[in-house]
Amino acid sequence: MSLKHMPEVRNIMYQDFGQFINGQWRKGSSSEAVIVIDPGNGKPLGEIPAATAADTQEALTSAEHAFSVWKSTPAWTRADLLQEVARQMTACINDAAPLISKESGKPLAQAKREWELSIDQFIWYAEEARRIYGRIVESRVPGGRCEVLHEPVGVVAAFTAWNFPVVLVARKLAPALAAGCTVVLRPSSEVPGSAMLIFECLRKAGLPAGVANLVVGATADTYEPLITSPIVKKVSLTGSTQLGQQMIRDSAATIKRLSMELGGNAPVIVYEDADLEKALDLSVATKFANCGQVCVTCDRFYVHESRYDDFVRGFAERVSKLKVGYGLEEGTQMGPLINPRRLKAIEAIVEDARNKGARIVTGGQRIDLNGGYFYAPTVIADVPDDALAIAEENFGPIAAITSFSSSENLWRRVNSSEFALSAYAFTRDPARIRETVARLEAGMVGINSYALAAAEAPFGGIKASGMGREGGSEGIHDYMNVKLAQIVV
Repeated sequence: MSLKHMPEVRNIMYQDFGQFINGQWRKGSSSEAVIVIDPGNGKPLGEIPAATAADTQEALTSAEHAFSVWKSTPAWTRADLLQEVARQMTACINDAAPLISKESGKPLAQAKREWELSIDQFIWYAEEARRIYGRIVESRVPGGRCEVLHEPVGVVAAFTAWNFPVVLVARKLAPALAAGCTVVLRPSSEVPGSAMLIFECLRKAGLPAGVANLVVGATADTYEPLITSPIVKKVSLTGSTQLGQQMIRDSAATIKRLSMELGGNAPVIVYEDADLEKALDLSVATKFANCGQVCVTCDRFYVHESRYDDFVRGFAERVSKLKVGYGLEEGTQMGPLINPRRLKAIEAIVEDARNKGARIVTGGQRIDLNGGYFYAPTVIADVPDDALAIAEENFGPIAAITSFSSSENLWRRVNSSEFALSAYAFTRDPARIRETVARLEAGMVGINSYALAAAEAPFGGIKASGMGREGGSEGIHDYMNVKLAQIVV
């Protein structure tokens, strides 16, 4: 289906694509519909006939039957199929990016970049499929040999969030399929069309029926059947920490393997020797990408007192020049929040900061624009450590800035959060770089850079930010079991 006339065909796409079960598109069996809203104007993009619990069970059965064949498919064949998926995705990038922008609200350039990063996932894991290596261990048994083997886990249930509607899907599908697993994916109901585009590319690439399935619908119909089913051997989630905790409890009875990329609240340390212009340019561009709705974004800035005033002033000057607007409008640098709930949450965080004595340098209010969910890019200075803007993940267009005078209490402050996904620092001192990397409590650390997310690098956190890794050679092993064979001849 061509998407070139997006405004006219968008609802037709939702109706015709809908659920992907056993290699075919079909409508959900429910009398209820999932209504998709454009956050840029608050208007419906379309609606999807929702899946029922019976539909989800059919998808599970399809994945279970397909697993026996897919796990035995040669790795090179799986790799060739994933490469073909990447080619199909490359061919439709100009159709895909506008839909991603309309569903998520992010600017078109960011939507296009996300689709490109998703293609990278399939290319990378096509190659990793050929590199599933075991090893030989010398046996102490005479005439014996120990073989360490890696085998696919089985059927995977994957759940993705709305903030990156395609790259999160690709991060789960690509390694699972490369490993030889089959998948039932439940995307966020706020951005389902973006996931559908990837599944259409899977279909066009010739992926065997049942290997990858997509269900969209109510939680009771699409979450509970997956999380409680003994067919599902592994669960992969990108979502909130609260959802991750609930998922751990819900899956305990069937003892599923879990990998989870959860919340973040990234600290940024700006030392006195930092390249301030570089730190400011990178920080503003990173903080307000996707309206701040990024789990690894820079949230709380700890700036050395000798650079503090210059940093706050430079940050506010750059932020005041950002163009806020509808994602498809030329030149837009920041779009809307995803829904009214996020608007209210951001307002509460800013009001809390005000009440605790922080200074609103710029922003701090809603923007009335096209009926969308817009909030001004906001810079808050002199933020106390107990303010929500620092103590919790804000997941929005808020940069909270505070100062430090020495490293004596710095590490306690930056490591105090329960979240430990990413952390950053700006310095030119090699010794300080090594100390900072060692002392920051996070799954990922960026020094003079925010570029952490790439197909070739492991992505994930520790503490309340989750478990397991996506990306890199580590990512495929989250979808594999280790088997030891002691062979005596």
